Amino acid sequence: MSAEQHLDALTKVVLNNVENQHDWTHIQVHTQPDLPRPLIYGLPPKRLYVHPDEQIAMIKAEKDRDAPIPQTPEFEWVLPLHLAEKWSLSQFAAVFDALDAVPPGRLPEDGEEGDDEVNPDADWKAWRGSKRRKRILLATVQNDSTVTYYYIHDGLTKPRQN
Repeated sequence: MSAEQHLDALTKVVLNNVENQHDWTHIQVHTQPDLPRPLIYGLPPKRLYVHPDEQIAMIKAEKDRDAPIPQTPEFEWVLPLHLAEKWSLSQFAAVFDALDAVPPGRLPEDGEEGDDEVNPDADWKAWRGSKRRKRILLATVQNDSTVTYYYIHDGLTKPRQN
């Protein structure tokens, strides 16, 4: 199997997994010349990541509002890798350098939830949309096609609070 066929098969396994096992929508395969391999982006059915500082700001804001802050999902980057592959920090850095923080996906107007209508200048919005730091969901495929997901971030990131 050639390297290109391997990457195509790996991408298809992960794409199938996020679409059929995890119910993602608006899924696209993303290629560009400065990327070492195709990436996937799409919209998960619920929000996958909340920055720890955003979590604190949201708790404070919810106390003031007496209502929960909407947790609308965000488009996410996915990098398919096989468990046997060995990647260096410079390879991950090259991927981060080639990508924008937010994938190019956009919901249709009638499908968007309007949490922008809820105080667009709120402190907790400082970690969403174009203001968010770069992150990638690493999809590690094992020989039996099991896929395990891990977040990797560009730079240092504070650990989440549980």
